[in-house]
Amino acid sequence: MVEAGGNGSSAPPPATPYEKALAALSSLITKRSRADKSNKGDRFDLLFDYLKILELEEPIAQMKIIHVAGTKGKGSTCTFTESILRHCGFRTGLFTSPHLIDVRERFRLDGVDINEERFLAYFWWCFERLEEKATDDIPMPTYFRFLALLAFKIFAEEQVDVAILEVGLGGRFDATNVVQAPVVCGISSLGYDHMEILGNTLGAIAGEKAGIFKSRVPALTVPQPDEAMRVLEEKASRLDVPLQLVRPLDPNMLNGLKLGLEGEHQFVNAGLAIALSSTWLQRTGHLEYPEHSTSLPEQYIKGLTAKVSLQGRAQIVPDRFINSESPEDLVFYLDGAHSPESMEICARWFSHSVQPPGTSRSSHDWVQRHPIETVRKNSEQILLFNCMSVRDPQLLLPNLMKTCASHGVYFKKALFVPNTSVNHKVGSHSLPPTDSQVDLSWQFALQKVWENLMMCNKGGDDNSAGTVREELTDDKEIAVKSCENSAVFPSLPSAIQWLRDSVRQSKSVRFQQVLVTGSLHLVGDVLRFIKK
Repeated sequence: MVEAGGNGSSAPPPATPYEKALAALSSLITKRSRADKSNKGDRFDLLFDYLKILELEEPIAQMKIIHVAGTKGKGSTCTFTESILRHCGFRTGLFTSPHLIDVRERFRLDGVDINEERFLAYFWWCFERLEEKATDDIPMPTYFRFLALLAFKIFAEEQVDVAILEVGLGGRFDATNVVQAPVVCGISSLGYDHMEILGNTLGAIAGEKAGIFKSRVPALTVPQPDEAMRVLEEKASRLDVPLQLVRPLDPNMLNGLKLGLEGEHQFVNAGLAIALSSTWLQRTGHLEYPEHSTSLPEQYIKGLTAKVSLQGRAQIVPDRFINSESPEDLVFYLDGAHSPESMEICARWFSHSVQPPGTSRSSHDWVQRHPIETVRKNSEQILLFNCMSVRDPQLLLPNLMKTCASHGVYFKKALFVPNTSVNHKVGSHSLPPTDSQVDLSWQFALQKVWENLMMCNKGGDDNSAGTVREELTDDKEIAVKSCENSAVFPSLPSAIQWLRDSVRQSKSVRFQQVLVTGSLHLVGDVLRFIKK
């Protein structure tokens, strides 16, 4: 129906209660700088005012919290820890970030995302009280701070036995660090990331992560680079924190079963999760896990090997919308790696996953259903990539290419796309700019790095690298700029359409295996697109 007196366009459907909440949440996204030491944590002390307004001081003091920071693996560690303690019979609350599709992914009760009804009730309870009390001195909290406050409210009202909190960024000035007396703290693997905020050295980064240490509260960590470990030990000593080094889990302790999360690196995270769970159980007066046991309790094994949800990390999703002989002709391998170290881990996982049985350990069941020689001869690997402009592609892309090549995996083509999701709105209903409005200069820069790497690998000299952009050809129906080894697409849908068309039209390639990495935002965009 056309609106009377309108311009001929239909009126948009009314917003649902959930969409109204997401719009309110989006209003808290600001362009203010993130909290760091240069701006005194962006007034970190405001968080304690918010706790008073929401009457959360006492509930948080009573909460039995596990607090985890780190560069790589903190989300996996938290997920394993939650699963272990849930299988031990406890009511669990898990707060992680970021979300990929729905903001409710950040809040899990007993291993399940909070339902929409309960989310809305707690959301508006917090939002309306904070809005009512907002002043120039105590403004509305920023986006992530509100989400952390909401997590505390949810876990308090739902009376969880244990709350597992993943730090959002850094540690010292992170919103989750309003917790004054956690039961135990954990530091997962450290590396170079968010250096513009946390510092340019591993020591500086470790110092920010160690900001979650609390006086005399046990802290656990995994093997770290020497520079980072020295800082963790210094910080721990200063606060009289007993700091324990945790070794990776021995796979033999799983009695022949597989971890619930893919990748060899997950044994490091699983080892830390076991130690965090055991320390929590011991310090809260529950079952004590023997320190030097050669076997794991049954509940631990169940928790570690159960199918757990951690979208966008070592996740394999066949494209079921392609109109071909098999929906598994096009398969997406999703991992939101965005640091040099995690990119190398991602490359190893992808390489192992796409190798047919007999050449390496495969993590993808569909390979088992096809003859080895068929998969080997009729498959090709494609890279679908984007990263934030604060990242250095000269550190990310060489690690990825070199590690894959060392496992015999070579990309046929690399596709570079902008993110679909916009950074100032929450939810799947926010529309991105049209293709003609998108600035692709960053994608062209990424493409140039890739082409230069390819030329170096093929023996090209530096002079040839400078002519890459000039040799690019226009093809508006396929890509904005395309060349032999790569292409830039104006949008994710156009790139996926090209992938689907390639599979349909190719007579020689049966299996197209697409690694999606460089950005969790990109991974979330792909998941939304192929699952809608």
